[in-house]
Amino acid sequence: MTDTVRFLLDGELVEVAGDPTRTLLDWLRYDARRTGTKEGCAEGDCGACTVIVSELEGDGDTIKRRAINACIAFLPMLDGKALTTVESLGGSHPVQAALVEHHGSQCGFCTPGIVMSLAAFHADGGGDRAAAKDALAGNLCRCTGYGPILAAAESAQSTPADIDPPGLVEGLKALRRTQTLALAYDDPVTGTIRRWFAPRPLEDLAALALIYPGATLLAGATDVGLWVTKQRRKLAVVISLSEVEDLNRIEETPEGLRIGAGVRYADAFDALCCLYPGMDEMLRRLGSTQVRNSGTVGGNIANGSPIGDMPPALIAAGASLVLRHGNTTRALALEDYFLAYGEQDRQPGEFVEAVVCPPLPEGRIFKLYKLSKRRDQDITAVLGAFNLAVEGGVVTGARIAFGGMAGTPKRALACEAALVGQPWSWAAVEAACAALETDFTPLSDMRATAAYRMTAAKNLLRKVMAEFETGQPIRALAHG
Repeated sequence: MTDTVRFLLDGELVEVAGDPTRTLLDWLRYDARRTGTKEGCAEGDCGACTVIVSELEGDGDTIKRRAINACIAFLPMLDGKALTTVESLGGSHPVQAALVEHHGSQCGFCTPGIVMSLAAFHADGGGDRAAAKDALAGNLCRCTGYGPILAAAESAQSTPADIDPPGLVEGLKALRRTQTLALAYDDPVTGTIRRWFAPRPLEDLAALALIYPGATLLAGATDVGLWVTKQRRKLAVVISLSEVEDLNRIEETPEGLRIGAGVRYADAFDALCCLYPGMDEMLRRLGSTQVRNSGTVGGNIANGSPIGDMPPALIAAGASLVLRHGNTTRALALEDYFLAYGEQDRQPGEFVEAVVCPPLPEGRIFKLYKLSKRRDQDITAVLGAFNLAVEGGVVTGARIAFGGMAGTPKRALACEAALVGQPWSWAAVEAACAALETDFTPLSDMRATAAYRMTAAKNLLRKVMAEFETGQPIRALAHG
């Protein structure tokens, strides 16, 4: 079955057929001739390609807007949604006027993406300078400097603006599908038919996963997009999870917070931060606004990357997965999902349906630390996650996990054993640091050497103790 992708551009219906893994950026520049949207990196890092995608929340009339990176968004991901580009603003938006007034642009290459990030920020009510910095963390400016840009962000908030075309709610309702979007593309390069499916009922997703056990299951495309743009892969079958309503829910259960595999980081942010202290700082550094508006908690886990930020944090918290295979589900401790580099405990046709995050018992020490060369928008060198129970001055429980230290996110079992049953003291911490050397044989790569990773991991455990003693966050720690 062949269908077309349907979306609204400035309120007008657009129907597109063709390669299902063609990027939105490619279509904008070469077909729509909207060249204000730039290609800077083609991997979701620089923000020059930022656009706004709008959709209806549930069955209501509320419009939800997301600033995303067009360079790693596939065109079918727009189906049933509305698109706003820098050309849509017409030069008269308060953000554009403020950037001119405050000299927020020089060469102008990155400016359209900055405009779109700030327009989305403006439409959502804006915020203080710290919030503006978060909104702009995914936009790199090579020549202006961020002072004038932040001044423009603050100045623009005093002037209201509406970026939605007339009749947008009705237009989006008219695009709603009740059936699976199914695209078939006869690829002249490979000589094969490549397919894209966007099922809506969970049962249809499960059935398609069994029919196509080798399919690429797609959530936010923040990693899969790079397979296409950087590695030039031709994906034979893609099954999108984003339209499955059951996967886009956050629910309270007796076991804990159940986050569907299709829930984006931006939507899970508040719930996770309420559940786990310190999670907010880590999530702010997990990608950018654009990445968190696309990437999902479940996708980050299912992908199995050894440097994903969320798995070590949730392993330390004791999270589990719900895996689905056809009509059957099973529960699996998150730490047991990762078998080896690039290998997970998942059968052909099985997929992650949800992650279950248990609440922390009262009085736990829970700390998350991310180390990277650049504070924002950088891949982790080492991420340490610490969940300690201390009663009467003695460590009675410990769950410690690291990312970036091994081929998978992994618990530091020897380190934990060195702590449990011991007084919570510097002596116990030093013994646990020594035990880390039996837990991990770190690798050396472009982000860090093995020696740095081991030293950093030990120092992160020392930092837990130092912050416990002082009751204050510690930015740098030198303890011998």
